[in-house]
Amino acid sequence: MPGSSWLLIALAATIAVYTVLICVMVILGRRADATALARFIPDCAILIHALIRDERVPTRRKLVLLALVAYLSVPIDLVPDFIPIAGQLDDVLVAAAALRYALRSGGPSLLLEHWPGPDASLRAVMRVAYGPAWRSAALSP
Repeated sequence: MPGSSWLLIALAATIAVYTVLICVMVILGRRADATALARFIPDCAILIHALIRDERVPTRRKLVLLALVAYLSVPIDLVPDFIPIAGQLDDVLVAAAALRYALRSGGPSLLLEHWPGPDASLRAVMRVAYGPAWRSAALSP
């Protein structure tokens, strides 16, 4: 089977698992969590775009974000995506490390300014970017 077929299978499986997880959350009555999960990846894409365009973010950190976009766009990974869980986990870890690096340059106010999603998702990104030391008080305007 050619590599492109494996890539399409891995992509379809990832989307299917993602969709099933969101549907299960809706069935269990957790609509707000399901909405946050469904919007998380698009919200992260909007955040990355905003950080790349923000002049307060140093050029070196913007280059890391651009490298992240390229890494996530190219089908060649550290761990191939067709390997269950580990294939997607390396993408998550690379993305978390790049976001952590980029966001630390501007502090929580930069993230608060650019995050388009709900507060629950924002808290998750805050934990990734600033570690356990962040305070939920930083979420209030």
